[in-house]
Amino acid sequence: MQKGFRWLTTLVVAIVVIFLLVARWGAHLYIDWLWFQSLGYSNIFKTILLSEIGLRVLVGLAAFLFIFVNLMFTRKSVIQSISTRQFNKTDDDIITIYQSPLNKYLTPRSLTLTYLAISTALAIFISSAVTGDWVIIQKYLHSTAFGIADPIFNNDIGKYIFSLPFYQFLYKLLTWFIILSAFTLAMVYFLSETGRNGWGKIFNSMSARLHLSFLAALFFLVRAWGYQLEQYMLLYSSNGVTFGPGYTDIHARLLAYKALFFIALLIAVIIIVNVFMRRFKLILYSIGGLFLASIILGGIYPSAVQSLIVKPNELNKESPYIANSIEYTRMAYNLDQVNIKKFPAGQVLSSSDIENNRETVKNIRLWDWRPLRETYQQLQEIRPYYELENIDIDRYTINDEYRQVMLAARELDQEQLPDTAKTWINQRLKYTHGYGITMNPVNKMTSEGLPELFIKNIPPTSTIDNKVTRPEIYFGELADNYVIVNTKAQEFDYPVGTENAYTTYEGNSGVKINGFLRKVIFALAFADYKMLLASDLQNSSQILYYRNIQDRVPKLAPFLNYDSDPYIVLDNSGALHWMWDAYTTSDMYPYSEPFKGGNNYIRNAVKVVVNAYTGQVDFYVADAEDPIIQTYAKIFPGVFKPLNEMPDDLKKHIRYPIDLFSVQAEKYAVYHMTNTEVLYNQEDKWNLPNEKLYNEEVVLEPYYNVIKLPGSEKTEYVLIMPFTPNNKTNMIGWMAARSDEPHYGELIVYEFPKQELVYGPMQIEARIDQDTVISQQLTLWNQRGSSVIRGNLLVIPVEDSLLYVEPLYLQSEQSKMPELRRVIVAHSDKIVMEPTLDLALNRIFGSEVNDTSPDNQTQPPPTSEAPTTTLKDLIDTANNLYNEAQSKLQNGDWAGYGEAINKLKETLNNMSAQAE
Repeated sequence: MQKGFRWLTTLVVAIVVIFLLVARWGAHLYIDWLWFQSLGYSNIFKTILLSEIGLRVLVGLAAFLFIFVNLMFTRKSVIQSISTRQFNKTDDDIITIYQSPLNKYLTPRSLTLTYLAISTALAIFISSAVTGDWVIIQKYLHSTAFGIADPIFNNDIGKYIFSLPFYQFLYKLLTWFIILSAFTLAMVYFLSETGRNGWGKIFNSMSARLHLSFLAALFFLVRAWGYQLEQYMLLYSSNGVTFGPGYTDIHARLLAYKALFFIALLIAVIIIVNVFMRRFKLILYSIGGLFLASIILGGIYPSAVQSLIVKPNELNKESPYIANSIEYTRMAYNLDQVNIKKFPAGQVLSSSDIENNRETVKNIRLWDWRPLRETYQQLQEIRPYYELENIDIDRYTINDEYRQVMLAARELDQEQLPDTAKTWINQRLKYTHGYGITMNPVNKMTSEGLPELFIKNIPPTSTIDNKVTRPEIYFGELADNYVIVNTKAQEFDYPVGTENAYTTYEGNSGVKINGFLRKVIFALAFADYKMLLASDLQNSSQILYYRNIQDRVPKLAPFLNYDSDPYIVLDNSGALHWMWDAYTTSDMYPYSEPFKGGNNYIRNAVKVVVNAYTGQVDFYVADAEDPIIQTYAKIFPGVFKPLNEMPDDLKKHIRYPIDLFSVQAEKYAVYHMTNTEVLYNQEDKWNLPNEKLYNEEVVLEPYYNVIKLPGSEKTEYVLIMPFTPNNKTNMIGWMAARSDEPHYGELIVYEFPKQELVYGPMQIEARIDQDTVISQQLTLWNQRGSSVIRGNLLVIPVEDSLLYVEPLYLQSEQSKMPELRRVIVAHSDKIVMEPTLDLALNRIFGSEVNDTSPDNQTQPPPTSEAPTTTLKDLIDTANNLYNEAQSKLQNGDWAGYGEAINKLKETLNNMSAQAE
């Protein structure tokens, strides 16, 4: 009785647990459907869901039938085997009778049920393995031709992007079907017929031998197809000088796969014929022959060709394949569209050149986003629960001027609420959104070295024509939980002194609660029972979930890849939007060298816009010629809009994405070499330059700037990356990506004369370190309770020359608020450091420039040396250097002692000169 009760309890608990798991899965599915529907993308949900379910059902059903039919073929022999008594005579003339112990348990009906259970379990296992592979099927069914053929097999590129992954999917699936079936059949035969004699006796059973022979023949037929597919996979070989098939791949490995294809077919035929001949050793010989052929043809022969034919004359043999790699890598990354121009670079600018490029000078970025973020956090977060985490760079027309600005969204972080305020009501109903943005021009600072703000405070106040009229941010980069709006409780809007302002959500893109049943479903999906007890909820209340845009957008379009930096945009009406670049990628573009992550094709095909207030998401096609986005548009009709449907005020803020540009610059550093011999010898390889940032040497990041490109009459927003020769630090050229219409997306590379020296970023950094006045000032600041932060070194093209600008920030040990205190400017053989960019330019060019100082503030005259290096500062430096020299001497560091003495001598000379 007690045992039966225990069994019943266990069964009830198991049923309840299973029911809750299924119910929660169903609840998640239902609220996802409601969410997609609220955004107008229910067709995406239906297409993905039906594709996923359809694929898993189809694969599961196929696996079930294949395994079950194979098992049913064993049914007769298994029943006979377990019911037949075997008589065995031992050496002592004792006769033993053996009957399978399974005879007591297995009847024909129970055996069939067992086979059904085994087939179902294996089918579920196989179908679960294809989760997420729906996109392979859909891309195959809606494939688009590229209009470009590969150079080896002369197939359209679309066959490799869309069809080959589908064929590989089928091949792997069939292989799994056969292997799992063969293993299952072997276990059945082992248990039923030969369990007492071991695995080696399985093949004594004729039925087992015939059945497993059939599966082996089927396996080798499938394997023959696999060898054919592997011929195409040679297009992604990494064995040669460059990516893609080389001489050995085409003349040895391709031949090997063709031979192995026929050998595998021959073995399949031999196995089938052997079913009637019943010479099973012939099968083993055949399989051994394939294995041996694989070693000889796939390993030894290619190695011999590489060593004896290719290596002695590698350039000559590999040249046509290197040319293929160059051509197809350039096409895959759109580098074949790069416009190459000459740039003299050695010209010396005059004051009139600076005057003629005033818009460029006014937009030189003096604020690095890292120290600016710390300054923003100290000045503009206002309350502990607000975060200005991500600094974005953009351009706006401000008071009729084209200006580059930096801005950040003020998002609400509920984790920063006091512990006592982290109640369910506060986290779900009251503290629902961030508020406003902070914006500053890239080139202006106050007399205290802080950013001059265009838009600031709560509620946002603006000193420019651009106003924020809808400052609430319900959807952003920090929001990570759901909130409920339009409840009886008012939402906290923003602080007003010791009081708070409140608001009510006016959007309609959330999911309404509607009634108690839907409330139960939400409570189950979110595992939040308090929702059922809350009295402030109404049927008209809306639930906002997936509020983090980095969850929200990929939830809608998981088949796209996304840039690492979404950015906030203020439109003409005063509303806030997030703009995010999305990419179509593939790892199946023939002959194209992969970038980090394994993909070897990329296009910035989509611009995503998310309304920060309503959460509405729009996808705009930025590259209508991309065959992959054309395929996705066929799979999901109506989802992707033409770019010309984007509102004009938002279209002005699309920009060339840094992630794509970085990949293209990295590839162009090698594949600008279109001559096969030059590429083979790496004679003209370029590198991405380094710079000193926060006093550490790092790779220079691409940077946006408003400049007038050489030969252009108008300033425009451009993304820039300099290049240096391999193992050198001088500059060899620079790449520009244009972001403004009508030239958006155009890439230009400006090449310098190779016979002239053009300073690279690290050479300028070295000149800064070697300048006695600048280095002394930096040493002094670092020894007086402050740390010097070196910002981005910007290389600014002006006319036919270059201007180098590096901001310096001071941060005290007690404060986390860096101040912009100096600007270093280098041009030609001159390098100066001044409190502002204007003064630095005045010192170099001898002209009045007054674009970067605080508005209405008079500029002090330029100085001939660091303005704060007073006689007292020099005395302090001399004392510090003397103490340092004595310490080095006591430690036996003679080199350090000599260096300190030399610096001391320079300081004493400066003291003498200043005293005069």
